[in-house]
Amino acid sequence: MTIKRILVAEDNKLIQETLVFKLHKDGYEVVKAIDGKECLEHLKSDKFDLLITDLYMPFFSGHEIIAMVRSEMKSDLPILVLSAAGAEETVIKAFELGADDYMIKPFSLSELSVRVKKLIAPKE
Repeated sequence: MTIKRILVAEDNKLIQETLVFKLHKDGYEVVKAIDGKECLEHLKSDKFDLLITDLYMPFFSGHEIIAMVRSEMKSDLPILVLSAAGAEETVIKAFELGADDYMIKPFSLSELSVRVKKLIAPKE
């Protein structure tokens, strides 16, 4: 069984390190991006099983990244949004652009594990 690879795009270092620690503990290989620009560079040059992205980051927002993954890259890569922005229109916009799931910060690491596992699971 190959180890699943997750790209974490998060500009808050503490949240990023917490995510990386938890995902490593769950058995995933994790690549970090500190902003939207770095995230897109990784997406264009590497293959991942899941993208976890914040919405508000320097250079490119999570909304812009979702749009690029879906329309420019024509990718069906599962995307989980983690954001402090819980306003209904922000959540709806992320889903309309193609996000697969959305968690509002602060979030439960146990719930994150369950959602990640579900998003990465092979489709029947």
